Amino acid sequence: MKALPTLHEEAFEHVDCLTCANCCKNYSPRFKTPDVKRISKYLGMKESAFIDTYLRVDEDGDFVVKSSPCPFLASDNTCTIYDERPSDCARFPYTDEDVLIKRQALTLKNSEFCPITYYVLEKLIQ
Repeated sequence: MKALPTLHEEAFEHVDCLTCANCCKNYSPRFKTPDVKRISKYLGMKESAFIDTYLRVDEDGDFVVKSSPCPFLASDNTCTIYDERPSDCARFPYTDEDVLIKRQALTLKNSEFCPITYYVLEKLIQ
């Protein structure tokens, strides 16, 4: 989809994630091994302590945060580990990737709470 990068940029011009943060308030990214290593080092924690403190294993066998909202979400909707955040967070909402088309169930779920995803889908339909 050649239109995705343009629509992605346009959506971010219209929607300020800091006024929403629904993704951080209601859902968890997967914390892959490189994410756990990087974030625990950044926080000055052993990986095992980081996992015990913040993560649990979900039904798919992935590490996710134990509680919602995300423990790294600050009261002003900023991320306290933004520069080290999980790759899922950095890529979310996947509106500039073929994930938007290839993983339709995920895209539809994301459109229910993410104004960026909804915006891009609405523009694609038009």
